[in-house]
Amino acid sequence: MTTRERTRDGFDRKLFAPLISGAVLNPVNSTIIAVALVPIGVAFGQPASATAWLISALYLATAVGQPVAGRLIDRYGPRRVFLPATALVGLAGVLGTLAPNLAWLIVARVVLGFGTCAGYPAAMRLIRDESDRTGRDSPASVLTVLAISTQTISVVGPALGGLLIGVGGWRATFALNIPIALAAFVLGAQRFPKTAKPESRGSFDLDFPGMALFAGTLVSLLLFLMHPGAGDWYLLAIAVAGAAGFAARELTHGNPFIDLRLLGRNGPLLRTYGRALLAYVVAYSFLYGYTQWLEHGRGLSASEAGLATLPLFATGILVSLLTGRREAVRGKLAVAALGQLAGCALLLTLDSSAAVWLLVVVALVAGVPQGLNSLALQNSVYRQANPDDIGASAGLLRTFGYLGAIVSSALQGALYGPVADTGGLHALALVLLGIGVVFLLFTVFDRSLSRSTTRPEKDETDA
Repeated sequence: MTTRERTRDGFDRKLFAPLISGAVLNPVNSTIIAVALVPIGVAFGQPASATAWLISALYLATAVGQPVAGRLIDRYGPRRVFLPATALVGLAGVLGTLAPNLAWLIVARVVLGFGTCAGYPAAMRLIRDESDRTGRDSPASVLTVLAISTQTISVVGPALGGLLIGVGGWRATFALNIPIALAAFVLGAQRFPKTAKPESRGSFDLDFPGMALFAGTLVSLLLFLMHPGAGDWYLLAIAVAGAAGFAARELTHGNPFIDLRLLGRNGPLLRTYGRALLAYVVAYSFLYGYTQWLEHGRGLSASEAGLATLPLFATGILVSLLTGRREAVRGKLAVAALGQLAGCALLLTLDSSAAVWLLVVVALVAGVPQGLNSLALQNSVYRQANPDDIGASAGLLRTFGYLGAIVSSALQGALYGPVADTGGLHALALVLLGIGVVFLLFTVFDRSLSRSTTRPEKDETDA
C-alpha cells in the first residue's frame, strides 16, 4: 500500500468508504421517514397515531440492537457482523417496497433497525483497531469524518425523502435501502480486514440470557416512556424486574454481555452516557418540539419550518468541521452546555409574532451544541471505553441517545396540548433549562474530562 493510500496519522484510506456507508444507514432511515408518514397513512387509510409506529419501531430495534451488535463485533470482528447485518438492510428494503399493509411496513422497519445496528459499532471498532495498528491514540480526523457524515445525512434525509416520493412514491424511500445496502456490502467485503476466528469457549460463550434480559428491560422501559399512563405502569414494573434480573445475571456470569463490574468502576464512561442522555433530550426537543411549534404556534408551512431549521443543522456541521481536529473534550462540552442554555432561554422569548430573524438566531445558537456534543461524546467513548469493548460501548452510546429521543417525545406529549402552542413551548423550554443546568454541572465538575486518556480498568470513583 502506498503512502498516498493512508492519512497523515497512518489510517487506511480504503476504510473510509465502507465506514461511512455503514454508519449512515441508520440516520438516513431515521430522518427520511418523516416526510413519508403522511402519504403512507393516506395509502393505507391509517391515522397518524398508527404511522408513528414506523418511527418507534426503528427506535426500539436500534436502541436494543446497537450494544448487542457491538458485543458481537468485539467478539467476532467487524467484517463477520457488518456483512450479514447490511444484507438485512437490503432485505428490509425489499420488504418495505412490497409491503401490502402498515403491519408489514412496521415489520420491515424493525428488520431495518436491527440491520443498521452494526454500522456505527463496526466503524468505532475499526477505528480502534487502526489506532492500535498505527500506534496513534486518537485519530481525531477520522472520528470527525464519521461524526460529520452522520450529521450531514440527517440534514439531507427529509429533502431526499421528498424527492424520492415525488419521483416514485413513498415506496421509493424503502427501495433506497437496496442499492445503499448493496454498495455497503460490496465495500465491506472488499475492504474490511479479515480477522482470525476467536478461540471457541464452547457453544454458548455468548451471554444470550443477558442479552435477552437487556432487551426485555429496555423495550419495556421505552414502551412506557413513549406512552406513559396510569394503565401502563405494568411496563415499568416489568422494566424494573428485568433490570434486577439483568444485574444479577451479569454480576455472576463468567462472560457477561455487559461487564457491570468493569463498567461500574469506569466512572468517566458512565458520566459520558449520562451526558449523552441529557444532551439528546435537548437536541431532539429542538429537532421535533421546536419544529412543531414553528408550524402550529408560529403558523409556518411545513416547507417554511424546514427552511427555518436549516441553520441549526448547518451550524452543527460547520462547528464539527472547525473543531474536529482538536481533541479537547472538556472545552467542547462546556461550550455546548452554555449553548444549550442560551438556546433554551431564547425559546422563552418566542411567541406567535416572533420575527424571522429571531427564528434564525434560535436555530444558529441551537446548532452549536448539536455539533459539539456529537463530536465530544463520540470522542469520550472512544477514549474512555475498554479497548476490547469499544463496539459494545459505542452501541450503548447510541442506546442512550435514542433513550433521550424518547424522553423528549414524552415531554412534548405531556407539555403540548392538541397543538404545539406557545405556552407548551415555554413550558418545554423551562424543563430543558433545568436539564441544561444539570448537563453543565455534570461537565464542569467532572475532572476526568481534562485527562488525555482514562484507564477503565482502574477505579475512577475519585474522578
